Amino acid sequence: MSERLRVAWLTTGRGPGSFGALAYLLEAVERGLAVEVSVVFVNRERGEAEPTDRLIGMVEERGIPVELLSSVQFRKARGGKLGRPGEPLQPWRYEFDAEVARRLGRYGFDLGVMFGYMLIATEELYGRYTFLNDHPALPDGPVGTYQEVIAELIRAGATESGCMMNVVTGEVDRGPAVSFCRYGIRDAANARLWAALPVERALALSLEEIVGTELYADIRRRGVERERPFLVETLRAIAEGRLAVPPAVPLDLTEAVEGVLAGGDGAVY
Repeated sequence: MSERLRVAWLTTGRGPGSFGALAYLLEAVERGLAVEVSVVFVNRERGEAEPTDRLIGMVEERGIPVELLSSVQFRKARGGKLGRPGEPLQPWRYEFDAEVARRLGRYGFDLGVMFGYMLIATEELYGRYTFLNDHPALPDGPVGTYQEVIAELIRAGATESGCMMNVVTGEVDRGPAVSFCRYGIRDAANARLWAALPVERALALSLEEIVGTELYADIRRRGVERERPFLVETLRAIAEGRLAVPPAVPLDLTEAVEGVLAGGDGAVY
């Protein structure tokens, strides 16, 4: 490995969370984090979505190489079908990942990071490179999108959640955990919100209805506050050689992340 951890960043860039996480990482690099973003891959082309265009512009302004390949246009060009939840991935998805892997091969990097990347990776991709995936739950927590995770937590009346980085494998969100942090989601500060949405009522609501509640917004805010420093502290630990990928035991970064939120430097292990 070089003196700096070289990272390939994969994202769809569909919203402020993806933009903010990458911006936060690049700012940490400017402050001395021993990480270099070698390339940013986006599975959209310019003009498909304004948030994605904004992210592309930010990356290009910093002089970082950008690779664009629209998964939607790729599918349509091959007459491929959209996959359905629970069904095997369509053949075009393997072809797409083979092309992504080929393009990434133009760049030297030690590790790939998928953050806000809205495609399930196939072996054509994770079989060639090692990727980490951000997941908004503890290692033994719910799987799925962050909306689905938070809804499951509310329906279960959970008291805590977390952030996790795991190795990308064929088992979605269940690859070997590399690092995690935990935080409370039920306390005096949001007791009123839990009281307004008791578990028995939450069980009767759809995902869309739960996403529209104040409790959902509160839990999401707590997660977003932590996912960015958690990402940086994970990469810092890897860059400094304190964390292997995959590790024998996942690294608990709770104290480091809470230190950052409290105004410290996060270097507490």
